[in-house]
Amino acid sequence: MGKLKAVGSTLTRLKPTMGSLARVERSADADRRLFKPWHKWYKSARWRALRVLVFTRDLYTCQWPGCGFTSADTSRLVADHCEPHRGDERLFWLFANLQTLCKPCHDSRKQRAERAALLA
Repeated sequence: MGKLKAVGSTLTRLKPTMGSLARVERSADADRRLFKPWHKWYKSARWRALRVLVFTRDLYTCQWPGCGFTSADTSRLVADHCEPHRGDERLFWLFANLQTLCKPCHDSRKQRAERAALLA
């Protein structure tokens, strides 16, 4: 039986990148689908119906204190979760946890308040 020293090492001839995987390029939307699977709930018929019920209950009026913006154009309104659901299915579909906000209030004031609550 021959000595192991007699067998040359092939490891030194391998390229340094061999064995590593190339970085997977994904869009931000694909990342959301992968890491936050509840985002697909927003595309469902059940969500669209619930959203309209929330707008009707709130008379198509922004519920942010002091705003009162009213619009029949639902693209300018957001069905917002009062308490962030963070993937909790029960909180996501809970009608009492939803409110109507205009897009500017949702995208600025509400987001700022949620970030401040996370930091506190």
